Order: sequence, then structure tokens, then C-alpha cells
Amino acid sequence: MIIDVKKQNGLNMIKSHSFHIPVLGIGFSIDTPLKVSRYGIDSVISLVDDLLLEKMRRMYCEKHGLPYEEITHKNKDFRAKRITAYLNLINDLSVRKFEELKNGPVDEDETLRKYLEMLPGNSSIRKDYDRLTAEGADPFEALKRMQESLYMGSIDVNIMTKIDKENYCNGEKLPLEYNDAFAALRGYAESNLASSIILSAGMNQRLYGYFEQFEDFFPDEEGAIKKKIVLKVSDYRSAFIQGKFLAKKGLWVSEYRVESGLNCGGHAFATDGYLLGPILAEFRDRRDELLQPTYKILVKALTNRKRPIPKGELPFKVTAQGGVGTAEEHQFLLDHYHLDSVGWGTPFLLVPEVANVDRLTLQQLMEAKEEDLFLSNISPLGVPFNSLRQSSKEAEKDALIAAGKPGSPCPRRYAISNNEFTEKPICIASRQYQGLKIKELEKEELPPAEYQSRFQKIVDKSCICLGLVTSTLLVNDLDRKVEGEGVSVCPGPNLAYFSRIMTLKEMVDHIYGRANMIPRTDRPNMFVKELNIYIDYLKNRIEETRFSMTDRQAAYLLAFEKNLNDGISYYQKMFGQLKDTFQSTKATILKDLEECRESLHRLRSEIESL
Repeated sequence: MIIDVKKQNGLNMIKSHSFHIPVLGIGFSIDTPLKVSRYGIDSVISLVDDLLLEKMRRMYCEKHGLPYEEITHKNKDFRAKRITAYLNLINDLSVRKFEELKNGPVDEDETLRKYLEMLPGNSSIRKDYDRLTAEGADPFEALKRMQESLYMGSIDVNIMTKIDKENYCNGEKLPLEYNDAFAALRGYAESNLASSIILSAGMNQRLYGYFEQFEDFFPDEEGAIKKKIVLKVSDYRSAFIQGKFLAKKGLWVSEYRVESGLNCGGHAFATDGYLLGPILAEFRDRRDELLQPTYKILVKALTNRKRPIPKGELPFKVTAQGGVGTAEEHQFLLDHYHLDSVGWGTPFLLVPEVANVDRLTLQQLMEAKEEDLFLSNISPLGVPFNSLRQSSKEAEKDALIAAGKPGSPCPRRYAISNNEFTEKPICIASRQYQGLKIKELEKEELPPAEYQSRFQKIVDKSCICLGLVTSTLLVNDLDRKVEGEGVSVCPGPNLAYFSRIMTLKEMVDHIYGRANMIPRTDRPNMFVKELNIYIDYLKNRIEETRFSMTDRQAAYLLAFEKNLNDGISYYQKMFGQLKDTFQSTKATILKDLEECRESLHRLRSEIESL
């Protein structure tokens, strides 16, 4: 069954929900759309690991009695082919489940009732359903009348643009289009999905140019785009630059997904002290400045390429994610910043209906406190990475170090980048690299304390390529001879306030304020939490340069501190003016902000003294 693209994915699509589920690591949300899209919920699949996708495709084909033919490394384009095959399968199965819900008998399946009961109260579908039942309509008849109004959630995909290693065949380097990110893009482009591709981890100009090769990314005369481009950005300037760059190629950015630098899970791409609230305010206040000039560039590019020109300006969405934890925060983001959707990621790790989390990790996540969730240096990409202290991958890493065998075998090779010791790049989390680096370190004959410090920085790197996959293999009882048993997990700090397994309906009810899944009363406001994380980040940066601070480093740290102070001023003014929101917590928030300002004043004095 083919979903009507212009109805289901067009410009004026009526969204069922005001939240979406972002990508949850490599494997945790690998099949989430199959579980939630029938309920009108958008979610995202990571395209990093094509081998995991192939294993999952085989599993689902066997489960549903479908023919399966393995796509092996013998196929030169195996990565793209695997991605296309998996996405097509997930789409077909998801559409089948949705059609059963939409057209099936209502008295035999509670799924339809669950769909309607999970909708937000202001949803037109939910309002019609509530009105009919209030007027005394037969419950089954009311449900049946709602079936035609249902919408399926979008099956979106994510590409980390910097995970783009070169590939070889019989010792010879393959052309650019066989690079990892290019092959992932091609795999999605050739699938039958009508959805969005989310680009994260920064701008990759060569990859952006490759989009021009695929018709599905261009708008038609009515403005419909089968496959939409979404940019994950940290600020307005980045959105403006990348939006115009793509527009010059005739490509439209349909959504700017703003992510908190340090209050999300996964990799933490810290800004220079710019906070989420002021960033969202700039998007809200300068939305037209982003729309109009970018659209003019698009029209010129489409004209030059003799492509159809949309009849009217194409809109774009602005969404945000990072640390939101209450219905009040969720609604405030929508109302105050005029957002189109809010991303809820980390809490869904405690929802087995949604995410692939093994029993041990699930228990650890439920028990995790603030001190157990931290920004680590384990990522071989060199970017701070949100981690769980007790994870089994950390235990596995420590055991290998103690046995004198630090590092990983590196079978996936997705994060290779280092050429210090080899002609072809290798990963700094690999056993090969760490062995060579430690030998080099030993030749320096350093004092014990300095040696240990530098040794720890080397062996701290861990293979997240495998670690972020293992949980999915454990949950689905799939072969893991290569991957082992160690699980890496990358929750945001917000997880500390959720402490039990939840059903999908309970989590959705929490988002919309119909239930409360946070038993604690000491959870800080999401904006205050982000601010405190940034202050801790600044403290660590100061500590790193304490004994050798240059003028340039001092200038950076002072600018960082000033940006945080400006953010505090913005929040103090904003919260001081609010009349209907955060009334029960406003006094605490303002007190916390003042304490943060005092902390920054002390840090500024420390920087100046150094």
C-alpha cells in the first residue's frame, strides 16, 4: 500500500502529536518507527550501522514469513543496498500495521482506542472523539467514525555527516559516492519512504552537493517534497548559513531542529556559552529573515536548473530538543517560542515498547542518579559523550586495561580518522592505535604522575560503534560474537529524574500532563539545568589550562563566561515577566539563576587572575 505523499507528507499535513522521538544512539531506536508510527508518532532511525540493519531485516523477514536474501560485502554497494532494503521493509510493515488500525474492526483491537487516548487534548481528532462520546454516541461507533482521520507517524532517518570514512575494494579506494555518509544518503534516497532525513554533527559540503543527484529531495509545483531535509543545528547563524547553501542547489530545508548543546543525550556539541532559551528566541523573532531570502535563493536555483517553481513560499518548521522533562516545559516551548514540535529522547529509554534496552542496562538506567550521568571523553570522535558510569561497556573496558589489552578490535571501522602510525586511518579507540600510542608514550620516560595522566587519556577512548549496538542484539537475541556483551548507552542528564519502566501510553500522558512519571520534587527547570551543565563545562575548561593559559585561551573563556551571563540576564527578565507559567517554581528558578551568576563571577575572577 502506498501512502499519498501530498496528503501524508505535504506542506499542510495535520500532525497528530506535538512531540517527536529523536534518534536514540545507533541501535536503541533502530526499529522504533515500526512500534510507534501507527499511533501518529514521528521517530528516527540511525543509518550508521548497515550490518545491524541487515541483521534486523533478516529477523523481521523471518518473523513475518517474508523472503530474505542476504546482502553481503561481495556487492560493491552493499551499504546503500542494505539501508534501502531495511527501510523499505520497515515502511511496508509499518504501513500494514497502520492500515489494519485504520480499516480494521474496532471491536476487536484496542490499538485504535490507544491511538485516540494518547492524542493531546487540543487535537481536532481527540476533540471530535470526546464530543461524540460526551453526546452519548456508542463507543464503538465513535471510534469507527474517527478511523478516517488518523495519520501515520513519519519514519525519519539520521545521518551523522562526519561519519564518512572512505571505503576500499580489493585494496583500491572506491569513488567518493561509496563513502559511508554518501552511501547512507543513497540508501535512503532510493527507498520508498516519504519522510525526512535529519543531518547532524555539522556541515559536510560534499555530502550536501550529493543531494542534487536524487529527485525526491526537490519540491514540485505544489511545494510537496517526498523526502525532506532536516538540519540539526545549535544556533540561528548555523541555520542561516546551511539553509542558504542548500537553497543555492535548489534544495529546501523543511525543518531546523535546534538541540541543546549539553542537555541532550549522545554526543555533546557545546556552544560557546550560548543557551537554548536565547537561541530559540532568535529563531522566533527572526523567522522571516530566514524564510524570505532563503526562498528567493531557492527560486533562482530552481529556475537556473529548469525545475518546477512552487506556487508559493515553502514553509519550514522549527523544533527543539534537550532536557525537557515536564508537560509544563513542553507546552511552554511550544507557546513561548512558537515551536512546531518538541523532541523527547532520553526518557523513552525506559519505555521497552519503544527502545531496545537490555535488562541490565534498563535496571542501571532506572537506578541512575545525577552523579551517574556524566560527560565522558570516551568517544573516538573527540567530542564529549554523555555516558552512564556503571555501563557494562565501561566495565569491559576497565577489565581489558587491567589485563594489559586496552582498546577494541574495531571490526566496524566507522570512526576511523587517525594517521599517526598508519597509512590508512585507524580509530583511536582501537587496540591497534592504543598499543602504538602507549609504546610511544613509554619512550618519553615521564614522571609517574604525568605518565598515568596521559596513559588514561589514551585508554579512555571506547568503541561506541559496537557498544551502542549490543543492547539491540541482546534484546532481540541476535548473534553478537563480534560485538561481545558490553553495552554503551548515552542518556541525557534528564534521565536522573525518571526512575521506573514506563508504558508508551504512560510516557505520552506524562508529556501532555495527564500523568506524572517524575516522583522527585527537586528536579531543576530545564533551562537552569542546562546553565549549570555549562558552568561545570567552563570549570573543566579552566582547569585544563590552569598552568599554561595563553591570551587566546583566556579571551575564549572570558567570552564564554560573558555569553552565559547574558543568558542569565535573558532568563531573569523572561521568568520575571511570566504570569501564567512556572508560577509554582518561579521563585526557585530566579534564586537558582542568581546563584549561577555568583558562580560565574567567581570563575571570571579566576580566569583574570590566571
